[in-house]
Amino acid sequence: MASVTTIGDRAERVPKQDRSRATRQRLLEAAVACLAEHGWAGSTVTVVAERAGVSRGAAQHHFPTREDLFTAAVEYVAEERSTALRALFPQGAAQDRRAVVSALVDLYTGPLFRAALHLWVAASNEEQLRPQVTELEARVGRETHRIAVDLLGADESRPGVRETVQGLLDMARGLGLANLLTDDAARRDRVVTQWAVLLNETLT
Repeated sequence: MASVTTIGDRAERVPKQDRSRATRQRLLEAAVACLAEHGWAGSTVTVVAERAGVSRGAAQHHFPTREDLFTAAVEYVAEERSTALRALFPQGAAQDRRAVVSALVDLYTGPLFRAALHLWVAASNEEQLRPQVTELEARVGRETHRIAVDLLGADESRPGVRETVQGLLDMARGLGLANLLTDDAARRDRVVTQWAVLLNETLT
């Protein structure tokens, strides 16, 4: 008589470490989605756990505090976006600087930026959260700056180049803020084009 393989048997064959990693990833993605949709006040560990399809206990096993969960979530997605940004330009420095500027601006639109913004606002009022968010913002900012320098082919040993790249990122963040309230695509497109012209003049 042939043996019957049950769902439980198959589940046991999945390495425990892989299941744990998958649970953690679901929690991180759910946390970013909740933060973007409901803000800090509406995003509790329970809400995130329900959205991820795991128990509150499982969520707290991976992230002991609410602050740990949300800072890890924003960092996780920021890293994913950085990897995706580099993948758009696999050859490194791009000849088309407008394409680079557009891709960098895109980092500051969408759910990730909205989630990060909620986290920043919460950190300004929550002393327990502020150190983690400040450290996170510094790390993400440094990585984004490095990517921008690489993709633009910028030589920061030249006077003013570092400030120009940082100004580009500050501008991109400002466009992201404007886009939160209204569809700013048309004006954003013109600003991106002008910045590409300025960068070609400054970096060449």
